[in-house]
Amino acid sequence: MESSKECVEYIRPVWDVLDIINGKWKLPILIALSFGNKRFKELERDVEGITPKMLSKELRDLEVNQLVNRTVYDTVPVTVEYSLTDYGKSLDSVIVALREWGKKHRAKIFAES
Repeated sequence: MESSKECVEYIRPVWDVLDIINGKWKLPILIALSFGNKRFKELERDVEGITPKMLSKELRDLEVNQLVNRTVYDTVPVTVEYSLTDYGKSLDSVIVALREWGKKHRAKIFAES
């Protein structure tokens, strides 16, 4: 029974992470912002294929989870800029690990094809 409890305790936080960064777009948005602060249109260009409606929704979700800051500047027209929070930056090592595993996986799969 103890190993079952340990297993559940190991799985639960992984589910939490997957719940926060799930879907097709959140990680690419986080990666784009890791290269610096961006305005909405810049993010739309960097994250190829995302619609404005989906980008807006995903940015709101990332804000709610305190991974992204939205800063509104009092300019004419109003300027809105998005950036990673320090908490969002704490995902850097996770993203790097995913990227490295993905590169190895692609090489393995294509080598076997």
